Amino acid sequence: MVGFLKKILKSDKTLLVVAGILASLIMAGLYVVQPTVLRFLDYKIYDQLLRRQHTTKTSGVPVIIDIDEKSLAALGQWPWPRYRVALLLEKIRMAGAMDMVLAEPDRTSPALLRQQIKKELQVNVDFQGLPKALEDNDVLLANVITGKPYVLGFYFNFSKAEADQQVQTAECLIKPAQVSLLEAPGSVKAKDALHTALGTVCPLPVLASAATATGYFNATPDPDGILRRVALLINYKDQIYPSLALATLMEAAGEHNILLKLDTQGTESLRFGGTVIPVDRAGQLLINYRGGGGAFPYISAVDIIEGKLAPGSLDGKLAFIGTSAAGLKDLRATPFTSVYPGVETHATIVDNILTQDFISIPDYAPAVELFATILAGICITLLVAWARAVWLLLPLAGMAFGMWEGSAYMMSSARVYISPLYAYIILAANFAFLTLLKFWREEKQKKFIHGAFSHYLAPAVIKQIYDSPESLSLQGQEKEVTVMFSDVRGFTTMSEKLTPTQVTDLLHDYLTPMTHVITSNMGTLDKFIGDAIMAFWNAPVDVPEHQKKAMNSALQMFEHLKTLNEGFQEKFGLTIRIGVGLHCGRVRVGNMGSADLFDYTLIGDNVNLTSRLESLTKYYGQILLVSQAMKEACGDDYAYVEMDCVRVKGKNEPITIYTAMTHEACKAKEADFSRYEEALALYKAMRFGEAADVFAELKAKGFEEVLCAMYEERCLHLKEEPPGEGWDGVYTHKTK
Repeated sequence: MVGFLKKILKSDKTLLVVAGILASLIMAGLYVVQPTVLRFLDYKIYDQLLRRQHTTKTSGVPVIIDIDEKSLAALGQWPWPRYRVALLLEKIRMAGAMDMVLAEPDRTSPALLRQQIKKELQVNVDFQGLPKALEDNDVLLANVITGKPYVLGFYFNFSKAEADQQVQTAECLIKPAQVSLLEAPGSVKAKDALHTALGTVCPLPVLASAATATGYFNATPDPDGILRRVALLINYKDQIYPSLALATLMEAAGEHNILLKLDTQGTESLRFGGTVIPVDRAGQLLINYRGGGGAFPYISAVDIIEGKLAPGSLDGKLAFIGTSAAGLKDLRATPFTSVYPGVETHATIVDNILTQDFISIPDYAPAVELFATILAGICITLLVAWARAVWLLLPLAGMAFGMWEGSAYMMSSARVYISPLYAYIILAANFAFLTLLKFWREEKQKKFIHGAFSHYLAPAVIKQIYDSPESLSLQGQEKEVTVMFSDVRGFTTMSEKLTPTQVTDLLHDYLTPMTHVITSNMGTLDKFIGDAIMAFWNAPVDVPEHQKKAMNSALQMFEHLKTLNEGFQEKFGLTIRIGVGLHCGRVRVGNMGSADLFDYTLIGDNVNLTSRLESLTKYYGQILLVSQAMKEACGDDYAYVEMDCVRVKGKNEPITIYTAMTHEACKAKEADFSRYEEALALYKAMRFGEAADVFAELKAKGFEEVLCAMYEERCLHLKEEPPGEGWDGVYTHKTK
């Protein structure tokens, strides 16, 4: 089984697909866990979409009675005396709510002042002409709100430490909501589904008993400090209480019953009148903000108190009394701004319910988001695995754009938030991870190819291909190259004396260093033909001065052979001799063969000529023969000795062939080479008898015996049978 898996994973595409699917499943697991840092990112995406899709259009019903900087400057600092608040409410004479807690007695009431002065200064104070009804500001305010549709605010504590420290000195007369429960079989209890408060800061009993309704104004931000949702109902001491916005709307509409539907997950929905309000499992409503503030009419409190408001201006309105003054700290951070008046939050909630313009996260949203995450992971996996890099960017950008626009469309048209976060993460993560994995696999393949090609090409040539791949052409082209053929003399006879294993060992020990010499001089190994080597220079990439590099290779091969023969004599009881032919010229180089099986090699007359040169090394008794083209290309870097002017088998054009060596090697036999050139000149001058004598003399001295014996025999033959007029000195070889 393990071997089967290893075999599968050897396939690049299979490995990428398996890795991509695993990464997608891991991301699906992260979606289930919902790490905090990713929730924060999701909040930011929601904010972006809300800012893009929000509308500034409102129902026109909520208005803000603002205790603003202008009011504070005209009427004094906050808190104001309760008689002034009573005056403000009396002049409003409409349904409204107070976004503040009146939890302590008004310390500016005359009756309370009289008691404090008596207690602290032991002085009796009497206010002459003051009606009794004005002695207690709290009673005055209570009389104003009695029987009128005003809603008092209060505050819940959720911290056990704050609840324990709180001392409740009087009865808390906050009013619970009238909630009807619709419970599915096995559903959770309302007290378990809703947020549960541990304590409360209540209005004064005299005020709470006079008010027709109360509502909490708690608004807890998300963990990143942004207020996005508000609980419409909270459980406290096994009773359910409405928020300030919900209580105000119920009071204004005269509808006091709420239907709360529960299931096994918590709160399913909240129905008020004929409106179904989408809430989350904890009974919280996502606030569909109308912008960064100022969406609702603001009326300065001082203008109302001073009678500057036109009659009928507040008809049909629902007022929230609050403050936008910075010093009163009733400012909150929202997706639009960090300084959003808290009172406008309540107005926005009322406006959302009146217009039924809600944003919700439906029950099916997690399934859609999880499916989108896995689908995005699989799609990008298949793209990376099968598509070329150039075709990846457009689908990747299209998928990212489509997911964003899809979420935006759902937010705009259906007012449903479907988060693209995890789909985006898996899209980016799989693309990065699989691209990195693909890159790693390609690097391994490059190393493998580098290692494989190092047996055929020089490291410098491989590096040049990597650095400049455009220089590599495998389509076939005509170009100038230098070709080498090398062969072991008498190998067939030699191999008869050895076992097959010894023959194999001998070839391995010989061919390995010879190949290294070729590749180290930037040559390309074409093939082994038994004991023969074919190599070339200047393909597949350009090699500067390739003729000289080929010549250096041949001379180094001879030097290496001397060392090798010492080992061969000891190991096999024999030594070997080689012959090398070198020629340069234009050939056709590229992939040659059938459609299914081909080889990168050379073809052309110049290849055949090089092979003939290598074969002629035996005839002339030389280890190296080079063409006139090689001599001209290499110039004075080497010493050359002319061998003959010949017409090889299969070619009509004669060529002059040479042996080449270092200047040092030539200088060691300078006198003999000079005498040889004299003899060759006599031969070309058709003075065959004299030439034969000189060649015989050199042969007797042991100088190039095979070469001199060949010329002696040829000269004697020509002396007996002189050539006719027009003899050009070219010798035609009849065999290869």
